[in-house]
Amino acid sequence: MTTSITQTQPAAASSRDALLSELAAVLDPAGLQTGDAIETRFRKDWYAPLDPVPPIAVARPRNTAEVSAVLAICHRHRQAVVPQGGLTGLAGAATPAGGELVLSLERMRGVEEIDDQAGTMTVMAGTTLQAAQEAARAAEWLLPVDLGARGSCQIGGNIATNAGGNRVIRYGMMRDQVLGLEAVLADGTVLTSLNKMLKNNAGYDLRQLFIGSEGTLGVITRAVLKLAPLPASTQTALCALSRYEDVVQLLRHAQRKLAGRLSAFEVMWADFYELVTTRVSGVRAPLPAGHPFYVLLDLQGDDAGQDAPAFESMLETAMDAGLIQDAAVATSDKEAQSFWQLRDAVAEFPVMWAPNAAFDVSLPIGRIGEFAQALRAAVLDRWSTAELVNFGHVGDSNLHVSVYLPGVALPDFPEHEISEVVYRVVQDFGGSISAEHGIGTHKKPFLGCSRTPEELAVMRLLKRTLDPNHILCPGRVVDLEVVDLD
Repeated sequence: MTTSITQTQPAAASSRDALLSELAAVLDPAGLQTGDAIETRFRKDWYAPLDPVPPIAVARPRNTAEVSAVLAICHRHRQAVVPQGGLTGLAGAATPAGGELVLSLERMRGVEEIDDQAGTMTVMAGTTLQAAQEAARAAEWLLPVDLGARGSCQIGGNIATNAGGNRVIRYGMMRDQVLGLEAVLADGTVLTSLNKMLKNNAGYDLRQLFIGSEGTLGVITRAVLKLAPLPASTQTALCALSRYEDVVQLLRHAQRKLAGRLSAFEVMWADFYELVTTRVSGVRAPLPAGHPFYVLLDLQGDDAGQDAPAFESMLETAMDAGLIQDAAVATSDKEAQSFWQLRDAVAEFPVMWAPNAAFDVSLPIGRIGEFAQALRAAVLDRWSTAELVNFGHVGDSNLHVSVYLPGVALPDFPEHEISEVVYRVVQDFGGSISAEHGIGTHKKPFLGCSRTPEELAVMRLLKRTLDPNHILCPGRVVDLEVVDLD
């Protein structure tokens, strides 16, 4: 099934000149890049096409008023706009297509307030996640969302993509940290609801329209984030297990025994563990290879004197029950970081396994092991020499899969065909094609695998209502066509 929606067309040259003249009038000299002055970094996000094209211009507003002015002008001229944050996205949403204008939030940086009584932070959208984390830590609070791109990704982009990361099992997705938002609609209308209250049922919760919408419904400019108490103690262990059923039992066992203090539960299949410990420089193997599964888990608590014994007791009882075959417990922060290097080694895949097709899916936790087996069989049935690795958060139902075809280089690498195979299996298992990376352009053709026609129709209705001229991120998420593999 294919559904189409009319897309905004590139502006004619005369209209473009008028557009740029109006933009220059509302922005300072550093706020608008055109022609040869456009920096190449604005051409693509992390997931990029082979030949990225330059935008017609880059607008770099300093505040919400300037964002509003820019969008009002673009709305009037029917000029397509793609908002950009830290350009760390993996779904292509921030990569400009031909004739689009980039709206960069990078100059809108800073933590405006940390309210110690409310336990909140008010922050501008262009602030990097790491800067916000450090500001919270300096005030003896924790901003819980954490991901590998923390030094580059921005708060606005984290919210627009509903970022996840390693601590979701305890603290939830980015959505769970957002109490209030300020966003600008396609026509320049500013919606300001910088709420600090956990409870606020005064009508529709409009912030939810923008969280996870990938810039298609509005541009986030400021946010109020919920903070958590700063942990005083961290315990880390790497465990080896024999069966996926034991992985699930260990997860539930740890959650019961640690009483809400389990903050990470990362699972690595044997193929992933062997690959990163033998091929990635600087990554050591704390446990011998050969076990079917490896689990990296963290406890974060407020009392080291109680947390360490509780963590060790949890591991001991799991070993006595036969769930864990072997384990290594970190005895220092440095050793804990070395354990995490195993999981973070995935950042090397684009270099050592190029090209590869990477997938971010979610499944019911109890079926992830079965899914991984079915997926391997389906891929190998199509490409007998393919290599696959599986790893993921699992405790929050998220699995990452990478597929590599030895000897196949670009442009012959069949990424779309691999995606068809993977997403068909995801659909068969009732999963989601995107756990935390978003849809963008990369996954848009397969959205029908995880969403019903009725859900897609409501998404399009929201898009038409909030962006009638289809200027915000045209062609992303639901804007053009969605294909159901059936």
